Amino acid sequence: MRLGRRLSLATAALAIASTALAACDAADKVTHPDPDPDEAATALAAALVSGDFGDVAFTDETPEDVAAEYAKVVEGMGDLTPAVTAGDTTDKAATLTWTWPIAGEEWTYTTQAPLTLADDEWQVTWSREVVEPSLRPGTVLDVTPIGGGRGPVLGADGVALVTDRPVVRFGIDRSQVPAARAGRSARRLAQLVDVDAAPYAKQVEAAGEKAFVEAIVFRKDDVPVAVARGYQAIPGALAVPDDVPLAPTRDFAAPILGTVGDVTAEMVEKDPDRYQPGDQAGLSGLQARYDEQLQGTDGAAVDAVASDGRERELFRVDARQGEPLKLTLDERLQLAAEDALSSVRPASALVAIRPSTGAIVAAANGPGNDGYNTATFGQLAPGSTFKSVSSLALLRAGLAPETVVPCTTAIVVDGKRFENYDDYPAGALGNIPLRTAIANSCNTAVISQRGKLGDGDLAAAAASLGLGIDHDLGFPAYFGSVEPPASETEAAADLIGQGKILASPMAMATVIASVQAGHTVVPRLVRSVDVSVPDEAEPLTGRETAALRSMLRAVVTSGSGRVLLDVPGPPVIAKTGTAEFERGGKLLTHAWMIAAQGDLAVAVFVDLGSSGSGTAGPILEAFLRAAR
Repeated sequence: MRLGRRLSLATAALAIASTALAACDAADKVTHPDPDPDEAATALAAALVSGDFGDVAFTDETPEDVAAEYAKVVEGMGDLTPAVTAGDTTDKAATLTWTWPIAGEEWTYTTQAPLTLADDEWQVTWSREVVEPSLRPGTVLDVTPIGGGRGPVLGADGVALVTDRPVVRFGIDRSQVPAARAGRSARRLAQLVDVDAAPYAKQVEAAGEKAFVEAIVFRKDDVPVAVARGYQAIPGALAVPDDVPLAPTRDFAAPILGTVGDVTAEMVEKDPDRYQPGDQAGLSGLQARYDEQLQGTDGAAVDAVASDGRERELFRVDARQGEPLKLTLDERLQLAAEDALSSVRPASALVAIRPSTGAIVAAANGPGNDGYNTATFGQLAPGSTFKSVSSLALLRAGLAPETVVPCTTAIVVDGKRFENYDDYPAGALGNIPLRTAIANSCNTAVISQRGKLGDGDLAAAAASLGLGIDHDLGFPAYFGSVEPPASETEAAADLIGQGKILASPMAMATVIASVQAGHTVVPRLVRSVDVSVPDEAEPLTGRETAALRSMLRAVVTSGSGRVLLDVPGPPVIAKTGTAEFERGGKLLTHAWMIAAQGDLAVAVFVDLGSSGSGTAGPILEAFLRAAR
């Protein structure tokens, strides 16, 4: 009995011990579970974004080794940072979703990161396939930008006025010259290409060891022979071919079209979402005003690059060229206009318009303008070319081309003496028809009729001929001003295009275009901008048109515009003019001439000249002959 009791007690004790051990095991399983693989996957995803793998365990590599290899794999992606998220996780692998921002789009794909549980932690088996599933040992990622290309500027008949044209960039390649000699090479190159040596040398010396520091850009056909031969003897000097948006010539409509170049710091600061340092953008003129339209959208290609240099494309965003800017400028006529002004030393301009459509086919500024757009935005006294407007006002007041008016040597208004120009023909003095007075540009005859005009009559006549009413044409344009005169003297001066009368060459071309067309012409240059005749412009009548044409034709056949009489083609109508102004204490004269032939109306302005016929006339004649 005692022995059996002892066995029973022993068995009971063993059962209790077994139960206790089982309880301990159960407790251990509750308090010490296996680590969660999701946490390991999340830590890996975070490391792939930050590049810091200190919180990730690997089966065979150290976090430092993986970080170094990962940096090599993604170095070619530049400043791009991926978004990496951990998805489904098993006890064998974690699924990672990658998203790279590429040229405004997203390159998204998934990879698998093998997992192994060892020493109570999940360890990642590293390979380049974790970064991109098709990568092999030694293969890296590389992104190549694809330039979107700036939209062209098109002229008449769709001819490309501004489009990519070949250039050569000359500069110093720092990787090809020791730092100690870089400044010397820069100064030699600066002297060769005629740029300021000191700042360029400073820029080269401050550049990185692999930088190419540009000194100058030449059109391919304009590279001086001395530069083409001499740069090769300068250590580190390099000539890089490229294509950039350019007009047919350096000066082609330059003040109007504007320029394209590297964005300024001010542009980046003002619009950082649009511009980044190193971007190209319109800096002036139409290139700046329509920059958003012209700007292309860059693309990019991502390649897997093997150790032997072979590339395999993984993802691509195609570039898109900017939208073209369509203008009315005619390349041939613009070049002809600029050629006609090429030897004029004072500031000058020539504007040509199609009376049938208002299209500006040439808007040239001479070399003496210092880059200022006198052609469409000059604000100048038009002199006697304005008598075409005064003639319309007088016709509406009841005069006719045959009306006899007194052309005297002088006329005094409120103590102010007005005379004709110095070489006014003596045979055209006396009581003469209005047609003859306009043909020979008699100031006194026109002023003598001022009493027949009421308030606003001159401004109304100007409006009918397209002058004095502003329009938004999508480019800098000045339509002139005809303000109410403050005195009788000023009213007299206004009639001969002095006083407060102002106009641009474009405005005066519009005046004679309106006469030629028989209706108010509104000029246009940017095809996407709609223009219309303002309601306040009283339409021309057939009688008014015929009378104006007859008087302006007489300017050519028997008056001050005889320089145009032999121009071949349809009959020419014209008006000459000079306008006095003071500069530096001296009384000087602007020289003007306007004319129309067929479907072409032209205004020529020269800042300093002897007379309209003698200074502006030969320029206008040369242009009309070239325009044939």
